[in-house]
Amino acid sequence: MDTIEIPPDHPRRVSLETREQVIEGHQRHIVATAGLLAHGRGEAFDYLIGERTHSYTKLAINAAAAAMLTADHPVISVNGNVCALVPEDLVLLSEVTGAPLEVNLFYYRKEREDAILEALKGAGAKRVLGTHDRPSTTIPELSSNRRRVDPDGIGSADVVLVPLEDGDRTEALRRIGKFVITIDLNPMSRTAIFSNITIVDNIVRCMPLLVEAVREHKGRPIKELKAIVDRFDNRSNLKKSLETIRDHIDEMASEAQDFKEETAQ
Repeated sequence: MDTIEIPPDHPRRVSLETREQVIEGHQRHIVATAGLLAHGRGEAFDYLIGERTHSYTKLAINAAAAAMLTADHPVISVNGNVCALVPEDLVLLSEVTGAPLEVNLFYYRKEREDAILEALKGAGAKRVLGTHDRPSTTIPELSSNRRRVDPDGIGSADVVLVPLEDGDRTEALRRIGKFVITIDLNPMSRTAIFSNITIVDNIVRCMPLLVEAVREHKGRPIKELKAIVDRFDNRSNLKKSLETIRDHIDEMASEAQDFKEETAQ
């Protein structure tokens, strides 16, 4: 596999390392070719939010942790990009919440499913749902490959975490009564808008925080956890993320103007 040496002092080091993870995932057949484009789109929005986890995002992470802990049957949906970027965190989150991992792919190929299964098991997963050797059911009103779900997983789940998700499936999951949590850097996407809780953040930053939040909340009274979920307002959350983008663009424009004036002297 082709790799590049990224200098430790490179200002884009973390972003470039993350990009390399996705490229490696593509070479290993985990990530679909379209997933490379999707990652670039997300990376652009990460620039716009300043490449950091904001205070309102931490509130969304807390609400997501509380929702998973109060669920009767939470499930974590896994696609190629998610598996390539945070396989260990997926397994940790599954362990601390009791939520099984379920593979769900838009661009399905057997070799992709096998590669994802191998990566998850390599990260420590003991059981993975959604593979084609298991029974399946379908999500109504959805015609893509992602309509197929595991009856022991998303099919019977009350809360579903769907990181880096397709908007059409998010909407379909909501229509059949699922409580949907997503991780999406684009606050204007259909996924972000239709989800009950949207974590507007880079998955490599927020997944460890979500695992930590679950561990911190575990053992708290159910009533307190449900209150955290009830207080969360996703519309306000998305509004704050858009305000962050606006403010960051203003800051960048000011910095560019200051630099222009400085170099003109």
